Amino acid sequence: MDDAHILVVDDDRRLRELLRKYLSDNGYLVATAADAAEARSRMAGVSFDLIVLDVMMPGEDGMQLTRSLRADGNRVPVLLLTARGEVDDRIRGLEAGADDYLSKPFEPRELLLRLGSILRRAPRDEPPPARELRLGSFVWDMDRSELRQGGVPAHLTQAERDLLAVLAEVAGQGVGRDELALRTGNSANPRTVDVQVTRLRKKIEDDPRLPRYLQTVRGVGYMLRPD
Repeated sequence: MDDAHILVVDDDRRLRELLRKYLSDNGYLVATAADAAEARSRMAGVSFDLIVLDVMMPGEDGMQLTRSLRADGNRVPVLLLTARGEVDDRIRGLEAGADDYLSKPFEPRELLLRLGSILRRAPRDEPPPARELRLGSFVWDMDRSELRQGGVPAHLTQAERDLLAVLAEVAGQGVGRDELALRTGNSANPRTVDVQVTRLRKKIEDDPRLPRYLQTVRGVGYMLRPD
């Protein structure tokens, strides 16, 4: 995760800048803050992958900030830095919600190793699963309003795409012609929906005369029935 975005929070300007340069030279994107208030301001506008946080800061210290972040449901990984090396202090830091604890002075290479270890353990944000409906050899991508066959987009007119989008949102349920006409911009002539259905069936059905996917619901209208 070499392109991880790290926030370094330390009231020691010299150390803050040394860490910024060292981490930047090793492939990380780095922002800095001099105290907890500035850190909160930075986090309000940017999503960070990890925070390197000094414990001994004036005002709200590192442990208090970590505890506050966890109380707010913020799970961003935190590596605490402090001149304190006692076991009790390390335990307090971990109990506050920190992911690791490094005592000053430290070897820069050890910091890199610890950062890498934390980032590997951290859950990655996965994109939401695609909302897709399978219609035989075709796939309807509900989020993109795109019909594909073998991964290649199939040609649809805008009217056909709008019709398919409305039916896909309530797949398995019948939708009346009047509602379809209204939602696809054909309210002046609901019978236009029948024409669009006929054209769409010719594109997605093996036998348009015996439709499997774009079915007629007697007395109602039409229904999309995916595999």
